[in-house]
Amino acid sequence: MSGTLRIGSGWALAAAFLVTSFSTYAERLSDIRNTKHNFSATVVPILPEGAQRNAAASSESQICAFCHTPHGATKAPKAPLWNRSLSAATYTPYTSGSLDAVDLDQPRAKSKLCLSCHDGTLALGQVNVLNRVENTKVDFTGPGIGPGDTIPEGHGALSGFTRRLGVDLTNDHPISFTFDSAQALRDGELYDPTAVPQVGERIRGERPNPTLPLEENRVECITCHDPHIRDTSGDNVKFLRVNRFQKGDPVDKKFDKDNDIICLACHDKAGWVGSAHANLSVATYQYEDAAAELREFPKGIQVWQAACLNCHDPHTVQGSRRLLREGTDGPVSVAANGARFKQGGESAIEEVCYACHSADGNTLRNQAMRPGFGVPDVKTDFTTMARHMPITSDDQQPASSREWGREVHNIGAGSGNRPNPTEGKDFVEDPQNLAARHVECTDCHNPHRVIRNRQFNDDTTVPATEGTHNHTEAQILAAGHSHHTNLASGVLRGISGVDPRVEGGGGGWASTEFGSNPVSFMVKRGDPGVGGSTDVSAGYVTREYQVCFKCHSNYAYGDNPPMLGDVKGATPPGTNALFQYTNQAMEYQSPSDHKGEGTSPTASGAFGDATSVGVSCRYIDDRTKQELDGLVDAAGNCVDYARNNHRAWHPVIDDTGRTTVQRNISSPNVWRTPFNMAVGVQTMYCTDCHGSDTDVNDGAVPRGGEQGNVWGPHGSDNDFLLKGPWDDQTGTLQPDGLCFRCHDYNYYGKQYPAGVSTGVTLESGFKRDSSIRTGGSCAGGAVANVNLHTGHAMQGVVQNFRCTYCHVAIPHGWKNKNFLANLNDVGPEAGLPKGTQLRTPNPQRVYEGPYYNGATLKVVNFQRSGEWTPASCGSAGPPGNGKRGVEWMNGSGGETCSNIP
Repeated sequence: MSGTLRIGSGWALAAAFLVTSFSTYAERLSDIRNTKHNFSATVVPILPEGAQRNAAASSESQICAFCHTPHGATKAPKAPLWNRSLSAATYTPYTSGSLDAVDLDQPRAKSKLCLSCHDGTLALGQVNVLNRVENTKVDFTGPGIGPGDTIPEGHGALSGFTRRLGVDLTNDHPISFTFDSAQALRDGELYDPTAVPQVGERIRGERPNPTLPLEENRVECITCHDPHIRDTSGDNVKFLRVNRFQKGDPVDKKFDKDNDIICLACHDKAGWVGSAHANLSVATYQYEDAAAELREFPKGIQVWQAACLNCHDPHTVQGSRRLLREGTDGPVSVAANGARFKQGGESAIEEVCYACHSADGNTLRNQAMRPGFGVPDVKTDFTTMARHMPITSDDQQPASSREWGREVHNIGAGSGNRPNPTEGKDFVEDPQNLAARHVECTDCHNPHRVIRNRQFNDDTTVPATEGTHNHTEAQILAAGHSHHTNLASGVLRGISGVDPRVEGGGGGWASTEFGSNPVSFMVKRGDPGVGGSTDVSAGYVTREYQVCFKCHSNYAYGDNPPMLGDVKGATPPGTNALFQYTNQAMEYQSPSDHKGEGTSPTASGAFGDATSVGVSCRYIDDRTKQELDGLVDAAGNCVDYARNNHRAWHPVIDDTGRTTVQRNISSPNVWRTPFNMAVGVQTMYCTDCHGSDTDVNDGAVPRGGEQGNVWGPHGSDNDFLLKGPWDDQTGTLQPDGLCFRCHDYNYYGKQYPAGVSTGVTLESGFKRDSSIRTGGSCAGGAVANVNLHTGHAMQGVVQNFRCTYCHVAIPHGWKNKNFLANLNDVGPEAGLPKGTQLRTPNPQRVYEGPYYNGATLKVVNFQRSGEWTPASCGSAGPPGNGKRGVEWMNGSGGETCSNIP
């Protein structure tokens, strides 16, 4: 990995020398003679690295006359004896959903002087007066000179490597807008020009003048550029008044003209200091020579030195938004040196990231070395796998006003497309826009704030090898934790999110019942800084799920989740009996009074809970033989599915409280590391299950381990962007199934020979009550007393034992404990009244999306973990066969859970 400080002492010394030599500050000289603005035919400028002019006069020897004249100058306000006419063109100004400027319109003042050449509408040699002759045109020559001797097109007028800007300025830094205290306040990440010395209005007689001058309190071309200057070092500084590149570590809230890139004179980006793109110990990757030459960067420049210019270009490719470098889907051209660049096109934000975050970007040295290269490759997941997030314009859902192929992502845009104050800096997008299903890299990552640390608030001066969460046991213990957590990782630092749990200090759900959507969300935004609180109620993102819920909840789509097939590249409709997506914020609700084991005191959604309506009755519990209160279901059966039952959830939002003691098991090792650490207390991430396919032996860790395949739900060869296969066949004959990345296959799905001893398996909460041996058994004999998963899977018991026989197809959260399907109690989740029994069509399975994907299980009486009996399962009565226990399991009466297809 060339260009990093981590590869050996030789590389460290070489890199240190490069930083030292590159960091030498060079003064600006007012020396137009040795710049490209010298068009003289006889006075040839000396340009950096021996460069040649692309345009020069054929015969005229003067230098200043192409812009200035002592007599006959253009009559325009503050025009400095201008010797050219001003263009009469009408310009299309820059705009964006997060732009807070209130008076952005046509270019004004000195910016129009610059555009008299740079818009390409007037000949370079067209002047008012030359040698006492009015309206003279001097002939020009040079490689690529434009039609009528206009400014050359460089690599093409639509590319980002031209200074023929045209009249469409939407891809150019905004100009002629007021930059004052009010503007800084609206934006939230701009310096107040009245409070800092580096930018402001020049006042006659006052010294020193601001480094970056405003004109009538407006940003103009001359705010950043002085057309007469060059750098004493000989670098191509593009006429910039201060550094084109970063020279050393930036300092928060303080601009240093000797050290900082010019962008930081105005833009005070929260989180930029120490971020992965600015950190001198992280962003050490060097540019390929061809890529650097194309961008007119110094050879060997590192990412931290290019700083803002890695991703932005103030005069970028036509069609790009937010000044993003190469941020379009336009055709690719190849320069003479082999460097690639775009020619126009429509906005495609992901293309900016792909320049470095890919194996084929040809931007950084050794970028194709995978695994092992430190910059994550996300492009492979998005572009080569069977399923991917809808990131390209062509993937994204059409709205009524547009066709496939138009990017809709727009941060900071509120109702009516008006900016909400400061939301752009936090990458907040109007939820009204989220109904048009799409994703961009900046939905999940704030590139100004991401850090290469395991946790979002870690010390950026001590970077980790990756910015993903602490996952292995060693990482967890090294971070001072006793268990796996759900704390946001460094790559999620400073992005926006939402949380239904903390609105107004309490829960955002109207009810604990499964199916109850959140009624409110707290929008999380802002930069936490180093050491910021990890509390879930903090105003910024502290958990990964908060980022996911922006799109995967009713915050984005109200009460009408999108349909499968609404976007391209995603899972096809009908997969796992699913046609419409579900609400993850509803499913993952983790009520505190449903933690642990036993009967939950509030509604779960199961028939018989606190919200159920029916006639009271009495029934006999199969285990205790006690007579208990129940309710009469629609078929006249006396049932109670609330006793010993509670909601289930994977601990993404909150822990379950179901420890090994609560589960009545002696060992946590039925789970694989790290989920065998502090069972019931640990939490997890959405990306423990969602992401590119992993080796089942590595659990959730991407292939290649550290600096191997990328974490995150970018793409996968499995449906639903899962890390392993998950369908109605996952189980005994699918040992690489998704579940077995966390649940040990040896104790959940492995098929042991009949008659094997109980010593082959560990205890599971799904085991028979050790005090009851009546009712017979068809599940592995004595093994059933230890673990009914391996008991059912044993040879000669259930052929091809599969997870969705008993568990629901979307195991985010559920109305029954342990995600148990119960065909005695199918309800609103399938469009039916609570307590509806479905008869299992022997020997078929029930497919009733979204939750029943080949289900067979019927529970009559729920039991605490470790206290199940054969009679706990079976038909509650009509319309089922009314059989229970082994008699029901063996198929008597036309229903069965044996020999299932």
